[in-house]
Amino acid sequence: AAKAADCVAKINAAGTKDGNRAIVISTLVNPETVTILRQANALILDFFGAFISPLEAEFGMKSSHTIGRSHRLVNSAEYLARMEAINFTLAHDDGVSNAELDKADVIIIGVSRSGKTPTSLYLAIQFSIKVANYPLIPEDFERNKLPDGLTKHRHKLFGLTIDPERLSAIRQERRPGSTYASLENCRWEIEQAQKMMRREGIEWLESTTKSIEEIGATLLQTLKIDRRTY
Repeated sequence: AAKAADCVAKINAAGTKDGNRAIVISTLVNPETVTILRQANALILDFFGAFISPLEAEFGMKSSHTIGRSHRLVNSAEYLARMEAINFTLAHDDGVSNAELDKADVIIIGVSRSGKTPTSLYLAIQFSIKVANYPLIPEDFERNKLPDGLTKHRHKLFGLTIDPERLSAIRQERRPGSTYASLENCRWEIEQAQKMMRREGIEWLESTTKSIEEIGATLLQTLKIDRRTY
């Protein structure tokens, strides 16, 4: 209460000094503290108050108004699993590292800008799946083999491909006028990537018209990975 009263005094002093009422966005939960804050000469925007009462009415339940509930997740197994998956996925984005690939739940491959990174992060954040992703580049096609280190993890590989016209448009935004972004090159890369995936027996998905959610669901179902929703 004392801290809330002190906060009110500071809000009022700031308003007096500036000549305008302060705008205060509140995420306070304790009703007594909220009542004290409302005594301030300010525009109070109560973030929780705007939503909790309608939700209570809709579900016929009362909020516990408990402070700090979200912070308890820090010590939960679910939170730690999710953070571990996210950190692993970020550390293994775009072929940055071959380390600990045995710990990956899935390894996504595909040409540059085919949707590997957003799909990887979606799986990590939403389902706590450890994902690595690797770009298939012209050197791989010239060698006619998968990137080094992936062969022994073939059972974890899942490919993404994309319409060449769409790929060219995406790449033009990044490197306009380049060979990398040319339609001819995009067609060649897509054709070579699909040939490689067929030859290696890798399941793959055309991502052009698919949402991240659809891609993720298909991948999990194809590789029979449990959805770790929390």
